[in-house]
Amino acid sequence: MPEEYSFSSQQVSTDKPRKKGYLIHIILFVITFFTTLIAGMEWTTGKIGPYEFADMARGLPYALSILFILTFHEFGHYFAAVYHKVKATLPYYIPFPPIPGFFNFGTMGAVIRTKSAIPTNKAMFDIGVAGPIAGFIASTIVLIYGFTHLPSVDYILQIHPDYFTPEYGKEGIHLEFGGTILFEIFRALFTNANEFVPPMSEIYHYPYLCVGWFGLFITAMNLVPVGQLDGGHIIFSMFGEKIHEAIASISMIGLAFLGISGLLSSLLNYDLGFGWTGWLLWAFILYFVIKVKHPPVPHFEKLNSPRMILGYVAIIIFVVSFSPSPFVITM
Repeated sequence: MPEEYSFSSQQVSTDKPRKKGYLIHIILFVITFFTTLIAGMEWTTGKIGPYEFADMARGLPYALSILFILTFHEFGHYFAAVYHKVKATLPYYIPFPPIPGFFNFGTMGAVIRTKSAIPTNKAMFDIGVAGPIAGFIASTIVLIYGFTHLPSVDYILQIHPDYFTPEYGKEGIHLEFGGTILFEIFRALFTNANEFVPPMSEIYHYPYLCVGWFGLFITAMNLVPVGQLDGGHIIFSMFGEKIHEAIASISMIGLAFLGISGLLSSLLNYDLGFGWTGWLLWAFILYFVIKVKHPPVPHFEKLNSPRMILGYVAIIIFVVSFSPSPFVITM
């Protein structure tokens, strides 16, 4: 009897933290759903509350699409970790509340945490590459759907009745999303001259285009080959410590250059035609928080050909998803 009691008592004590952990994931997911729903209503209606119940239907495509991309990305990491018997948490979704004056995407992404050491660079590579590739696939699905299901021109006129007038856009803040190679390829492949295709200054009103673009943006940020970002894991696992350190240093210089270029444009009105101040902030975060160097792994060996090919595919994904000027704001 005592041994049986001891076993059941231990089972209850371990189940409670496990259930509490699941509850945290569920709560964060639900909160993120609502913050992205609000963001979706804000982007698609062009107004910042108060919203009517009918507006929720317009926010749903945005919210569901962005959660679809984030979930694909993080579970890519998660299942790769499970495959290599590395303990990892389920995704923690990170909500972002609607704050006036801020870009409100409704979320700051999602993360998983590994709770045991990653034993080899092969495991490191698989875990690192699985997330961006899964997220990239999800982003391309959303983008292709968005380009092949563009609404008529009446859609933009419902939001901006004066869109085609000479006065439109002359007052207020002008926001334009930066182009990427893949976005422009899809625009050329899936649209034609007979339909209205929104310019980059209006795609935030089109939930699938906006979320697809955002998915590429997040994928590119994660694939920057620095430290323990996904891109850092991939380059380190493919080429080793020295080459990773060289590529990471060059990448940091590149980010700083793009950030300073954006700073010159915003503060001194000296426009070089590219750059964004956010890249400078991202460089600071990488340098002081994530770190430039990649920590060693217990066992390192040369990757096989399929993994090397997949690594080069990830590099190509980074190139076609990256925008030197993701946000262009003019007055």
